[in-house]
Amino acid sequence: MKMKHLFGGLFITGALALSSFTLLTDGYKAGDKAADFKLKNVDGKMVSMADYKTAKGFILAFTCNHCPFAKMYEQRIMDLDKKYASKGYPVIAISPNDPVTVPEDSYDNMVALAKEKKYSFPYLIDETQSVTKTFGATNTPHLYVVAKENGNLIVKYIGAIDDNAQDASKTTKHYVEDAVDALLAGKPVAVAQTKAIGCSIKWKKST
Repeated sequence: MKMKHLFGGLFITGALALSSFTLLTDGYKAGDKAADFKLKNVDGKMVSMADYKTAKGFILAFTCNHCPFAKMYEQRIMDLDKKYASKGYPVIAISPNDPVTVPEDSYDNMVALAKEKKYSFPYLIDETQSVTKTFGATNTPHLYVVAKENGNLIVKYIGAIDDNAQDASKTTKHYVEDAVDALLAGKPVAVAQTKAIGCSIKWKKST
């Protein structure tokens, strides 16, 4: 079988596909300093992490309207904000998909969904997909826990919300909750990265 050379010395067979987990190497890793952003919320206002003066950190959720996995995790994302926003770790949701490819993920549909579900957190559209690419998100949902440290935004966790997309009652590992609980207790995050399970992000077609 013909071998293919990728990434300056890493060899894989031509039949082996790179997983979304591998592709995280193109974005942030745990411990990296994250850049802030300014994206349009469903209320028409621009939102950035800098707006949250008293926050200790953030739970960033790259998610969307259409993906079945995003729908399965929607309530859990809502619950994360209800549990942790008052403790200093609010949720900021970001829709990364190209609405031309997936009309259900259009801004107007985002506005409608946020209103219907009474989101307690911002739901931002990454129109240029530049924030999504900077973070290295590949799936919906894809979660990042970011903590404020000495004036910087430090990535502490990347990956899945928990270990059971289909049934929240059967989860045995709560990755995001464990990460935030550790940070609130002043402890290191035990599991800093997992594989995000969900639909692939729908990128804009190059012209």
